[in-house]
Amino acid sequence: MMNIPFIDLEAMHDEVRDELDDVWRRISRSGRFIGGEAVENFEREWARYCNTGHCVGVGSGTAAVELALTALGIGRGDEVIVPANTFIATAAAAVATGAEVVFVDVDPATLLVTPDIVARAITPRTAAVIVVHLYGQTADMDGIDATASSAGIAVVEDAAQAHGALWRGRKAGGLSHLGCFSFYPGKNLGAFGDAGAVVTDDGALAERIRRLSNHGRAPDDPHCHDIVGANHRLDALQAAVLSVKLKRLDAWNAGRRRAADAYAAALAGLPLRLVETAPGASSSHHLAVVQTPYRDELRRALAAEGISTSVHYPIPCHQQAAFSTARERSLPVVEAAARRILSLPLYPHLTDAQIGRVADVVTRALQNVACAEPEEVLGAANPDTVAAFSPTVLVP
Repeated sequence: MMNIPFIDLEAMHDEVRDELDDVWRRISRSGRFIGGEAVENFEREWARYCNTGHCVGVGSGTAAVELALTALGIGRGDEVIVPANTFIATAAAAVATGAEVVFVDVDPATLLVTPDIVARAITPRTAAVIVVHLYGQTADMDGIDATASSAGIAVVEDAAQAHGALWRGRKAGGLSHLGCFSFYPGKNLGAFGDAGAVVTDDGALAERIRRLSNHGRAPDDPHCHDIVGANHRLDALQAAVLSVKLKRLDAWNAGRRRAADAYAAALAGLPLRLVETAPGASSSHHLAVVQTPYRDELRRALAAEGISTSVHYPIPCHQQAAFSTARERSLPVVEAAARRILSLPLYPHLTDAQIGRVADVVTRALQNVACAEPEEVLGAANPDTVAAFSPTVLVP
């Protein structure tokens, strides 16, 4: 039996093994492990890649979001709108500033926040919205930016899963006031540990983030601290690794796109649907996410055949115990999706044979479960969610 991992980093690293070995030798010999030339080079390269004027390397994607909000002056008394189907770090970063998180629902087809959803959540206390570009696809940034601008609130992109994704030809991260990235090892562009970055066209915001991430140091005097900061600096080794891998990012994203297209063809006609990409968006395919009312049965069948899967995410943020004091609200699309979503193996070097085997196991597993009426299977709370899984979609 051919085991298929959820992600295969070894194949990616084999492409750049010699360069990565050279990075380790160069950084270890230099003795410059924090900041320095390696970090500065990557910051220039990532700003150029995102088509932004500035990039500040930081210690993690979580730090990137917290620093972005802090630099905007957001804190106690403010509300920050956050879609509930995201990794908890997005919301936790907002809470760390002292702001109150207002969780919102998402579109049932893309599972992304929309301009209308944002507009309905805005109150006199709203200071910002964090737009999460989930699974590699970008939200409707034209509409969200216009909505936010008319309300006088800031827009921060959580682009942790969207390296190289596009909205109408423009790169994720450069579509708002500030774009935040994680370079966790499993991302499309991954470091050898935790790492992150904030990109922006606003030089003053970039400089404030740089100081906040480095103990509040003044740019011209390392012993002068006229604001309170913390240690969220990017390591030189991580920066150098990212520079090596950045040269392969577009090619690796193309490999992900090939695999995603192959999945779409192989899974057509089955009682599941792939999360859709909105018109105007071009996904970087960080994850291959399907929705099916038979998620748990399907996952067990795949595991029995040595095929690893994951769920992003089984418990929405607003239902996490950590946010039990958050404003209580019903978010039916997010809640229904959490019971149906399943992430299949996806990485640049996934072979046609591996995709075919995943599709074969999925097909056999779904043939072994009884088809039910959409309302019974989904337990949906509103007509839009039910309509998203019409009988013509559910029945093979």
